[in-house]
Amino acid sequence: MIVKFAYLLKNSPRYQNVKHFFFNVLENPNSRYNGYVAFFIVSMVLLSVFFLIHEIDHEITELSKKLEQAILVIFTIEYLLRFWLASNSHEIILTHYEKSKYLNTRFPVFLALKEVIIAKLRYMITPMAIIDLLAILPSYETFRFLRVFMVFRLLKLFRHFQSIKVFINILANKRFELYTLGIFLGFLIFIGGIVSYLFESHAEGGQIKNLFDGFYWTIVTLATVGYGDIAPHSTGGRMVAIVLIFGGIGVLSFFTSIMVSGFSEEIKHLRENRTYTEIKRFKSFIIICGFGRVGQHIAKQLTKDKLDFIVIDSLQENIDKAEELKYTYIHADASKNGVLATAGINNGASSVLCVTDDDVMNVYVTLTARHLNSGINIITRANNIENVKKLYQAGASNVIRPFEIAGMVAAEYVGQPVAFEAILGIINAEKDIVMETLKVELGSILECTEISSVNFLERKLILLGVVSANPEHRIHQNSYEIKNQHFYFNPPEHFILRADDLLVVLGRKMSVEYFRGQIEKSRGMRKQ
Repeated sequence: MIVKFAYLLKNSPRYQNVKHFFFNVLENPNSRYNGYVAFFIVSMVLLSVFFLIHEIDHEITELSKKLEQAILVIFTIEYLLRFWLASNSHEIILTHYEKSKYLNTRFPVFLALKEVIIAKLRYMITPMAIIDLLAILPSYETFRFLRVFMVFRLLKLFRHFQSIKVFINILANKRFELYTLGIFLGFLIFIGGIVSYLFESHAEGGQIKNLFDGFYWTIVTLATVGYGDIAPHSTGGRMVAIVLIFGGIGVLSFFTSIMVSGFSEEIKHLRENRTYTEIKRFKSFIIICGFGRVGQHIAKQLTKDKLDFIVIDSLQENIDKAEELKYTYIHADASKNGVLATAGINNGASSVLCVTDDDVMNVYVTLTARHLNSGINIITRANNIENVKKLYQAGASNVIRPFEIAGMVAAEYVGQPVAFEAILGIINAEKDIVMETLKVELGSILECTEISSVNFLERKLILLGVVSANPEHRIHQNSYEIKNQHFYFNPPEHFILRADDLLVVLGRKMSVEYFRGQIEKSRGMRKQ
């Protein structure tokens, strides 16, 4: 019966969905519901403590009783849900059962149940579970004598405030250093308390009459508080005070250095967690691998276009620049599988841009990206023409050769200042100048027309090139393969446009849109 029930829970989608829902609500900090629930629980904690304080000088009203009962029910349900989520009991049982079936041995039902109970008890003795329990028990009539412990409800705030969690994590991570400091501090208190008692107990005017006074005075002196209620009167007592004062300064300095180093380490993790949280909020985004001059220009343009993106770079100077510009970034090597996977290459990423100044790195990043996501769009920068084929073999969707393109532009448009002005407008991201693609629609005025007949200059446009899959264009020079198509840079005037060709033009936005409208209008007129 136990095994059948365990299999029933394992194979029940409804049970799994319900448990997953409550996990997101109570435990998953990245869930949108978790924030609302945390705010509600914090409000209930503060309200219950307010009632506790109010009851000191006022009579308990019927309304306050009902509210206290409601808060008690909420806290009890929360505790039971966390107790339920703490472990998967059916998985523990099935693990033992399937192991016994495999080994052909008797199913150790009591051992499995014992492990289930131990797993639950292990949760119950965690600090936060104890705090949750202490927040509940004082409200029950049987435990009314524990009512003073209702103040422990304030400790529930630890669970819901990130800054408190950070402090607790630092204390946990630095426990060895803190243990060492605690032992040294305990040694100082023990020695200082005994020695001060020996010197001051029989001294004339001595105020330390017992060991408790000695320990109290030692602690106050080490803390450099100096209340002044007890002061040493003997020479030996004053020498002890001097040693304790310097010892207290040393202890405080050591403690401060521990906490500062702990905060520095924790802030790095917090930044990483914040980055991953931001990535999960993106519905669609672009991954930029490399944040040099090219990467920075791309990021600047994407920001203007209000597109989400994430920067990945292993160089600290580039990461500092990304942080200065308040971009979302990951300081890591993008060629590693785990980095791109964590960056969300399979969870919302639409494209990967490999734009480092190292072709070898671009090849590795391209290989990794294509391995992790076979369908993603990968645009890669090639600094050396010899590496273009390798980048395509690695899985690049498109390869850009910026230096070669710049040289071609300079050679083709030399002596044409208007063309240079338009290109510089694109590079400098001037709002009025754009680079657009216009499709040669079937039946439009552009179909079967020579470029010389279009008269782009009269239309205040510059034709940069034509993208075409038509094999009859292969006779023309300045062609560059783009998968199943070719890009014909600055084609000759006798170039005949065919349906589905793409014109890459430069010009002011109003000129491009007007020409686009003429193409669409001519297509409609021919249909009529």
